[in-house]
Amino acid sequence: MGTTRKVIVIGSGPAGYTAAIYAARANLAPLMLTGAQPGGQLMLTTLVENYPGFVEGIQGPELMETMKKQAEHFGTEMIAEDVTAVDFSRHPFVVRAGHASWEGHTVIIATGATAKLLGLPAEAKLMGRGVSTCATCDGFFFKDQNIMVVGGGDSAMEEALYLSRLGKKVDVVHRRDTLRASKIMQERAFKNPKIEFVWDSAVDDVMDVERGKVTAVRLRNLKTGALSNRQVGGLFIAIGHEPNTQIFRGQIALLPNGYIKVKPGTTETSVPGVFAAGDVQDHVYRQAVTAAGTGCMAALEAERYLEATQPHST
Repeated sequence: MGTTRKVIVIGSGPAGYTAAIYAARANLAPLMLTGAQPGGQLMLTTLVENYPGFVEGIQGPELMETMKKQAEHFGTEMIAEDVTAVDFSRHPFVVRAGHASWEGHTVIIATGATAKLLGLPAEAKLMGRGVSTCATCDGFFFKDQNIMVVGGGDSAMEEALYLSRLGKKVDVVHRRDTLRASKIMQERAFKNPKIEFVWDSAVDDVMDVERGKVTAVRLRNLKTGALSNRQVGGLFIAIGHEPNTQIFRGQIALLPNGYIKVKPGTTETSVPGVFAAGDVQDHVYRQAVTAAGTGCMAALEAERYLEATQPHST
């Protein structure tokens, strides 16, 4: 198992990389298990214009590569493995990936969340090229265009209302003839003159993969089977997110929606010495900059925990 680490970071993305940067600069020699596909959801995006410091924006993968290099520069050891199991019932904590395992005095969880998708081949190919899972991230690119939102919950209504301030028209496509959203969100959406509802329908295909951008969406009426095309420049999937917390079930307290429960105003979990940062514990904001902020918080809180429990180790 080797030397017990002061800090183990599980996951990458803005939260994980920021936590690693802060921990490394505090001489805590963090070990980071980035996952087999490092970088988180920003690896699926193209231009990021709302991350501070980049006047003309930056490509999502480039931003993640820059953060990764910065964390490595300060001495973070990175292993591109997916963590398969943890044991937070004993101390030092145990983290396993593949055939290897490590002990850590503190653990920072930054495994993020995964947007639920429709499962269409064209959807994956056009992700970041007209297909998006985040209106506040990408809505600006569709100013004065026709936009489509898929979903019927509060998230979908929030996306539609936000996009209505930017786009020419917003079609909301829902599989049923009633919404799951809260009454107040429904009322706001129904009153908005720019939002039109397409009931009992599902997305059948997304055009135009060959041109590398979304030009139209083909819908299927689930009651009649009839197909129809709608000309849109952007398709926003708002059918929910799935926090990547499967391996932590039974180890730390989770919220009913599966996200990690943290003490308000901190990144502290139900297990002292284990911290959670980024979208794995944030189901409200889900932004790169807020994820990075909680990554900073987690590293500082881990450092303070180590100072309190092992005064001579930091």
